[in-house]
Amino acid sequence: MKSLQVSTTINGDAAEFLCAPDETLLDVLRNRLGLTGAKEGCGTGDCGACSVMLNGRLVCSCLVLGAEAEGAEIATIEGLAEGDVLHPLQQAFIDHAALQCGVCTPGILVAAKALLDRDPDPSDEALRYWLAGNLCRCTGYDKIIAAVQAAAAEMRGARDVA
Repeated sequence: MKSLQVSTTINGDAAEFLCAPDETLLDVLRNRLGLTGAKEGCGTGDCGACSVMLNGRLVCSCLVLGAEAEGAEIATIEGLAEGDVLHPLQQAFIDHAALQCGVCTPGILVAAKALLDRDPDPSDEALRYWLAGNLCRCTGYDKIIAAVQAAAAEMRGARDVA
């Protein structure tokens, strides 16, 4: 099978890679580019553990072919923090004990950021609806919702000051 050369942007940086025509974006990110934050939980798009942003749209990277990333902008969990400074969502997950095993956490954080970028003050109902595609087998969801709401409040406060 002939390899395809793909040029894309990942977390703001230009990236190029070779991939098989049937290789998923998740496998490319993890195995070719060393971006292991996105996890394979199910391989069928049902759990959200592999969620990334592709051209501003939340997608399960296990359902996208690596070749489809040609010319695209991809945002992964690795791009959430700024250097050693955690994003407010990441810090809130720590502060609110909203994670345990960590398999679902990267996908939930990417999905939560996507929501907060669209709606900086979501209701609990809207947040639960938005995160419905992300399954957590360890924590339940109350701590996750509390953490996202705390981060949202902090982020709104930072916007109001700026």
